[in-house]
Amino acid sequence: MAASGHNKYGPGYGQVRHHEWRTAENSSSHLLPKLQSMAKDNPNLKLLDVGAGSGTISTSLARYIPDGHVTATDISDEILVRAKEFADSQGVTNIEFKRADVFELPFSDSTFDVTHAHQVLCHLDTPAEAIQEMIRVTKPGGVISLRESDMHMWCFWPEIPGLLKFHENQIRVLVANGGQDKGGRQLVSWTLKAGVARQDITASFGTWCYSDPEDRRVWGEVFRPRLS
Repeated sequence: MAASGHNKYGPGYGQVRHHEWRTAENSSSHLLPKLQSMAKDNPNLKLLDVGAGSGTISTSLARYIPDGHVTATDISDEILVRAKEFADSQGVTNIEFKRADVFELPFSDSTFDVTHAHQVLCHLDTPAEAIQEMIRVTKPGGVISLRESDMHMWCFWPEIPGLLKFHENQIRVLVANGGQDKGGRQLVSWTLKAGVARQDITASFGTWCYSDPEDRRVWGEVFRPRLS
């Protein structure tokens, strides 16, 4: 996700199980009604998924545009191999995987009808620059779909001191790597800075809940290595 002169993706790819829990339905539901509407008017939509990681969201998005095409990008060749294997295992064929840097996307201007990024900007030192690059490759009148977390809105119960300290350390690590710990609340500001008019921005809110034992275990496993 980072070009020369920008920070690197801090968390790494050693623990991807939590990422593979993500789907279009639980992580990009804000986009789906618009995507379905656009697909009715133009079945041959071209969608770019930036920072796709292990490709579970990309693959599920591809199912919503069976006559369209998804290009999923990441900076890691290793994770893209895993993403392709996942798509193949799901029988999804209208998707390709390409190594690309969010700050220097290797596509011509106005290539895609939809550009999507999930939990990407929070890892970048200059999110507005990344949004500008997404705007460049998106067709006029197209859609850019962004979702970011806000780490200061996370809540836990019971408020065990060790767990609260753990969360404080998560924030410190993200910020130390050049990331953004208040990404969710800053999305509109970043998009305005990238040059988008306020009337062209739609803001919404979503949440995840890790309540059953398996979800809590997966959540814990993804963050322990990041703090070691």
